[in-house]
Amino acid sequence: MKDKFYITTPIYYVNDNPHLGHVYTTVVADAIARFKRAQGCDVFFLTGTDEHGQKVEKSAGKLGITPKELADRVVSNYFKLWKKLEIQYSRFIRTTDDVHAKGVLRLFDIIRNKGDIYSGEYEGWYCTSCEKYITERETEERRCPDCGKETDLLKEPCYFFRLSRYQVPLLEYYRAHPDFIRPKTRYNEVYSFVEGGLRDLSITRSSIRWGIPAPGDPSQVIYVWFDALSNYLTGVGYGTDDQEFEKRWPATIHLMGKDIVRFHAVYWPAFLMAADLPLPQTIFAHGWWLQDERKMSKSLGNVIDPMPLMETYGVEPVRYFLLRDVTLGLDSNFSEGAVRNRYNFDLANDLGNLNSRIQKLLSTAGMPELTRAVPVGPAEKTLEANYYKCRKTYIDSFNAYSPSRALAAAWEFITALNGYVTASEPWTLLKDAAQRPRLDRVLLTCAEGLRVIALFIEPALPEASRRIADTLGADHDDVWEFHPERAFKLNTSMKPLFPRIEEKREIKMEEVKEQPKETTPALENLISIEDFQKLDLRVAEVKSAERVPGTKKLLKLMVDIGTEVRQIVAGIAEVYEPETLVGKKIIVIANLKPAVLRGVESRGMLLAASIDGHPVVATFEGNPSAGTIVK
Repeated sequence: MKDKFYITTPIYYVNDNPHLGHVYTTVVADAIARFKRAQGCDVFFLTGTDEHGQKVEKSAGKLGITPKELADRVVSNYFKLWKKLEIQYSRFIRTTDDVHAKGVLRLFDIIRNKGDIYSGEYEGWYCTSCEKYITERETEERRCPDCGKETDLLKEPCYFFRLSRYQVPLLEYYRAHPDFIRPKTRYNEVYSFVEGGLRDLSITRSSIRWGIPAPGDPSQVIYVWFDALSNYLTGVGYGTDDQEFEKRWPATIHLMGKDIVRFHAVYWPAFLMAADLPLPQTIFAHGWWLQDERKMSKSLGNVIDPMPLMETYGVEPVRYFLLRDVTLGLDSNFSEGAVRNRYNFDLANDLGNLNSRIQKLLSTAGMPELTRAVPVGPAEKTLEANYYKCRKTYIDSFNAYSPSRALAAAWEFITALNGYVTASEPWTLLKDAAQRPRLDRVLLTCAEGLRVIALFIEPALPEASRRIADTLGADHDDVWEFHPERAFKLNTSMKPLFPRIEEKREIKMEEVKEQPKETTPALENLISIEDFQKLDLRVAEVKSAERVPGTKKLLKLMVDIGTEVRQIVAGIAEVYEPETLVGKKIIVIANLKPAVLRGVESRGMLLAASIDGHPVVATFEGNPSAGTIVK
């Protein structure tokens, strides 16, 4: 029997069109779901739209249409975008669906019959933009702490949920399940909030009409968060298909932005406790994409439209960038230059060039014959061992909800296979008929390496994965074992996977003058070979990496230089996430005098190029040992 895996995104509000934040959450969820399917799990992936509430009502009124008409318009854009991005969801739930309303009413009745819902009157500061009341301890000058907009003092009859009754049960549950809220920073925030005391929660409104009427009281409409959160139940049959619900619930992971973690980690588990339903396994709050150090949001007016990005770089490179460029749970500053760098260096240079080299070899030499190939040698065994090491890191990282680290492991194997191709010199072997048995072994190893790379990249780059497998004539299955004796049948060669993209902009002379560092420097201040030999350049393996607090650009690296592990500081934090550097082999100047940067000692310097104003760390195609002298 397959392991069950149920993953959700939040349902997205339909008062405006999807932006990069929605794409990020959904692509991450899709990649995790794809990985779990490849591991043989029975995956259910739920996403959808939140279509009730005051913002939708007001937005529709401004357009002179009904709220449902507005919702239908926006939802069609989600359908188109998710199709373009190859989002393989199992179900798209809408809060205007009849099956959703039935489940919400059932949940409301069960909790009310238990005595945890009662009528009263609420007065408080309300943020219309965020659809939530703001407590006294959160508000400053009557402004919402999330979006910064002014709040309104509202007083109206409503129904309350006895949230205060669940303060102790929630705290006990958090302590007993430390991985219930992730990452740890969000756990600590939520625990502190609940520990500070919970007030009963207003769960209906009488001032709006667009929503699900409360059962037995049509003057009240069920509050958006009680309505919206219930989608995780109704999306798998709650209230309409008990058999499906029993099969799917509880959810394995609810994935959402950190701004709505409180609703998911406080209100939602309290509702479930009140209804005697199991709680989800994990609430995972990812960070924000920032523009100029501020969160991207529609309310702030600084969101990124994903369509121009996809038109410029392609759908798959945007997927890859979002998954690779930030550790899930952390904030990240968005820059188009970072998208371009990931495209050119990771996709065009590393993956694209490797694929082209191997495809050209296979096309020129013809498919190798198993019966003719020499036995597997030390080089092939080393590559195979590298694969299994990378595969373990890849699997462990995806299981820990770290797509960035998983893809870094995939790229470590891509680098290793590139090194194997270079060291094996198949172009030289091709010129000597007597070397054909050795050439066949190299070609078989390259083809098998490319096949497993297709498996590695599928969660991020599903189309590229298919193209590689189809061109090799390999079954696009989930065989994760490295088989040096696998047979292949070469199909027609494909076009380049990711042609390099250059900036298409005419540089003006005054720009060159203002930014001379971007031009190629003249060959001046020539040094002698004796001067060069004074530099102690060594291969260094990055053992750990972390940001230097209070800085945007600096990373603190612990690197193994063969004789010792030492600390260096590098200004690469705007391009590289710390986690993606761990395990890389870099070049450092080991005999540089120590320096102190922002209070942190640096005993060495790494080598990097400046491309489009961004640092690119020098690494190796092969796998030299830490401490190897660079000449």
